[in-house]
Amino acid sequence: MKKYISISIFLCGIAFAKAQTPIILDTIYANDQKNVALFFPEPIRQGITGAENFVFTYNREKQQYFGLLQATPGKESNLLVINQNGSIFSYIVRYSKQLSTLNYFIPKSSSIGNEKPIVADSIKVDTPKAAIDNQAYYYQKFCSYLIDRKQRIGRIKKRNEGIVLSIENIVFDKEELYFVIQIENKSSLDYDLNFLNFSVETRQKGKKKSLQTLLKEPVFKHNVPLKIKENETARMVYVLPKFSIGNDRRAILELNEKNGERDIQLKVSHRYINNPN
Repeated sequence: MKKYISISIFLCGIAFAKAQTPIILDTIYANDQKNVALFFPEPIRQGITGAENFVFTYNREKQQYFGLLQATPGKESNLLVINQNGSIFSYIVRYSKQLSTLNYFIPKSSSIGNEKPIVADSIKVDTPKAAIDNQAYYYQKFCSYLIDRKQRIGRIKKRNEGIVLSIENIVFDKEELYFVIQIENKSSLDYDLNFLNFSVETRQKGKKKSLQTLLKEPVFKHNVPLKIKENETARMVYVLPKFSIGNDRRAILELNEKNGERDIQLKVSHRYINNPN
């Protein structure tokens, strides 16, 4: 479940990070022969590298104070770490065959800011409209980034009469799964979207085999169109609460056309749901 996000882009999506004088970032060196350990003052909630030749691993299920950095040869990148209390730490990361330091003990003073506002109660602050609902603002920024990124998780695709429905990416972030969905209209007729639903299908065991379907409601939808014109492509994101499924279950993405019959049911294996990026 790796995520590689440019820190410069990600910081734009955090409404209350420090926006003062430019910050000079420290550099951490790593390679593919040894683990470089980073110990933080608070448990790690999220860790992100900006390129695929750097990997930062940490315990996502039970938050701990340390993470491990490894690198393969390539251009320098960056590392963004957010602690449990919202403190943000940012570093330049580079590959090096020889490492002089294997353990970094990060003090609180190294934080470049906090994702939450720290404001005295007596001070009135004019809050931008986009920051009033912090969660929705975060969803919007992160969804926009995922659409622009065009990363793929595998070949999850189905077509019907010139309409192609595919899941381009599944990303785990905080407590949600982000499904990047693409609909291509390769036909000569416009496609009017009636609904696009997510559900989980369970195969019932026993002599009388049956299927039980449970609809899953997204907590946020981004860029969902009403119409997809001929020879055009629409990309959107559905945000669902984190879930996993056994090998006897599968996720179903159902596309339904308004006043038409070009409907698609795209089946998604448990291995994609349980191993997102």
